[in-house]
Amino acid sequence: MKDPELTDRLRQLDQAHVWHPFTAMSAYAKEDAPIIVDADGFFLIDNQGRRFLDGHSSLWCSIHGHRVAAIDDAIRAQLDRVAHSTLLGLSNQPSIELAAELVRRAPVGLNKVFYADCGAAGVEVALKIAFQYHRQKSCGREERNLFACLGQAYHGDTVGTISLGGIDRFHSLFGSLMFPALRIPSPTTLDGETIDQLDRLLAEHSKQLAGFVIEPLVQAAAGIRVHPPGYLKLVRELTRKHGILLIADEIAVGFGRTGKLFACEHESVTPDLLILSKGLTGGYLPLSATLVTDEIYDAFLGDPWEGRSFQHGHTYTGNPLACAAALASIQLFDERNVLDNVQRLEVAMREELAPLSSSDSGAFQNSIADVRQRGVMVGIELVRDRISKEPFHGSLRIGHQVTLACRRRGVILRNIGDTVVLMPAPAMPESLLRQICQAVVQSLEEVLADPPTLHG
Repeated sequence: MKDPELTDRLRQLDQAHVWHPFTAMSAYAKEDAPIIVDADGFFLIDNQGRRFLDGHSSLWCSIHGHRVAAIDDAIRAQLDRVAHSTLLGLSNQPSIELAAELVRRAPVGLNKVFYADCGAAGVEVALKIAFQYHRQKSCGREERNLFACLGQAYHGDTVGTISLGGIDRFHSLFGSLMFPALRIPSPTTLDGETIDQLDRLLAEHSKQLAGFVIEPLVQAAAGIRVHPPGYLKLVRELTRKHGILLIADEIAVGFGRTGKLFACEHESVTPDLLILSKGLTGGYLPLSATLVTDEIYDAFLGDPWEGRSFQHGHTYTGNPLACAAALASIQLFDERNVLDNVQRLEVAMREELAPLSSSDSGAFQNSIADVRQRGVMVGIELVRDRISKEPFHGSLRIGHQVTLACRRRGVILRNIGDTVVLMPAPAMPESLLRQICQAVVQSLEEVLADPPTLHG
C-alpha cells in the first residue's frame, strides 16, 4: 500500500483539481492530509497504510462502522436487481419497505415519508411542505411565509437552509440571498422568562409563521449546544397552542446519537414534520427522509386539475441502493443492541473526559471553557482564558491545531471553530471509544499547555 510515487501523484491531483468543503485550501495543501483508500471496522486507512480511528463517524453519519457485511450485502443484492428508478409516478421495493419501517419506529402519527438525497434537501422539503400546506389548508387566505428558528441554528447550506442559520462564520456572507426568519434565542435555562419570551414571540407572529424549525435537544453544528430538559416539550406545546407546525431536524441527532433512536423520544414529542438523513443509511449513501402527519399529507390531496400536488422532487429521490442500505442499517440497531451500547459509551466518554473539567488538570485546563455532552455527542469549547471567556484569536486556529494533534495520534476529528467535536459511531466498541478520548485529552494538553500566539 505504501507507494511514494502514487502518493505524490494523488496529492498533486488533489491539490490541482479537488475543492474541499469548509476547508482553508491554502493551509490544507501543507498538512499532509490522509488520502483514504480503505477501511476496517471503525478505522480509516490511507494510501500510506496509516490507520485512523474515525472519531467523528465520517462527519456524523457512520453508525456501525465501515465495511459492515450486512449493509455491503444488502447493497450488492440490490445492485443485482436495479440501481436506480425514479419515484416520479413509479415506485420501487426498497423505498416502500423503508418508508414502512421508518413509520413503525418514528413518533406515533408520522405516517407519510417524502425522500430526498441529503439533509439540507430534506429541510428544504420540510419548508416547502409547510408553506404549501398552509396555503392549501386556508384556500390561499393565509400568507404564512415566515419560519422561526433558534439562534446559532444550522440546518444546511442551501439558500433556504442558510436562511434559517444563525452561525456567522457559515451564513453571514450570504445575507443578501437569505429570506427573513424569526430568530428565537437558544435556551440556556428553562425558567419563567424563557417560557414567557417564547410564548410572546410565537403569539405575536402566529399568523405569519408557517413552522418552527429546531434540532431537538442538541444544536450540533453550534458546537454541541445542549438544551435544558423540557425545552423541546415546551416548544411542542406552544407551537400547537399558536397553530404553528413543529419541524424537527434530526439530521445530526437522530439514529442513536442521543441515546434513543430519535431525540424527540426523550420528551415524548411528536413533531408535525421530522427530517432524517446522515445516519439513515448507516453512513453509506446519501439519502434523506421527511416524515409528516396524515393531516399535512391530506392537504395535498385532490383532483389533478386542482394543482394541490407537492411541487418538489429530485432525480435520486428514493434511490433503491440507498434505501436498501438504510433498511439493513436499521435492522442492525436491533440485532446488535446499538442503543444499549450508546448508554455505555456515554458513561465512558464522561469518565475519560472528566479531567478536562477538573480543577487540578494542569495549566492547559484554564483554556477549556466548557465540555458539553448528550449521548455520544461532545463539544469541548476552547478559550484563551476560562474565567473571562476571552477567545483565542481566530488566526491561531486553536481548535484545528487540536484536531491535527489528534491526527498524529491516529484519530480523525473535526472542529467547529475553537470547539472540538467528538461524535463516535454509536456501535463503536467501548475500548476504541476510550482510545479516542485519551488521544483528545493528550492533544488538548499538547496544544494548550503552550498555545501559539500571534507573534510566535
